[in-house]
Amino acid sequence: MEYFVGLDVSMEETHICVVDREGEIVREATTETSPDQIAAALNKGPHCKRVVFETGRMAPMLHHGLTKHGIPIVCIESRH
Repeated sequence: MEYFVGLDVSMEETHICVVDREGEIVREATTETSPDQIAAALNKGPHCKRVVFETGRMAPMLHHGLTKHGIPIVCIESRH
């Protein structure tokens, strides 16, 4: 089964939503907004094919930090 993650990022905390291919919610979590904390939350499972979040002030730090953790991260522009 393939799983995908959406991150809702704010300055202090990030909400995590894991869904399956059909869009059914498999897991939800909230963690501190830092690459280490987000990676730790994602490593609690299940393994995800792709992790997506919208561009914003935290985007460069999160993208580079999560990439270093081996997370398959994609940053999208919300206005497109």
